[in-house]
Amino acid sequence: MGKKDPLQALVGNSGGAMGKLVGGVIVVALLVIVVKFPSDAAHWLKELWGLGEEVISGLVSFIRQAF
Repeated sequence: MGKKDPLQALVGNSGGAMGKLVGGVIVVALLVIVVKFPSDAAHWLKELWGLGEEVISGLVSFIRQAF
């Protein structure tokens, strides 16, 4: 018997029909928000980008202090 890859569950599974349905609903909801409220969507994206920059900066700071 071969070894099972521990990351196979993360890569190979799409979640079946329910996962595809939930993913589709999320995509449609995001498209509706962008079309109906473009300035709000742009503002939210800008805030998410800033949050991402803060997270990366915090990780880099942590790694520098750890080593």
